[in-house]
Amino acid sequence: MYVKILGSGCAKCKQLEQLARATVAELGLEARFEHVTEMEKIVAYGVMSTPALVVDEVVKVAGRIPGKDELIGWLQP
Repeated sequence: MYVKILGSGCAKCKQLEQLARATVAELGLEARFEHVTEMEKIVAYGVMSTPALVVDEVVKVAGRIPGKDELIGWLQP
């Protein structure tokens, strides 16, 4: 699984990354993480507000930090 956090590196972006990493570890999954900060790359995903979460090149959420249950649903195979 490939997980991308889209955002400038603000506190909310870091919080989303920590939550995603913790959820992946809790589920016992393997994932590669990338934090994308370049605006042109973020906009290429159609994201206009950050933070955003991309799982295997599919935008799952943008503009907010999801709840843990939402994350589990998106990350489970």
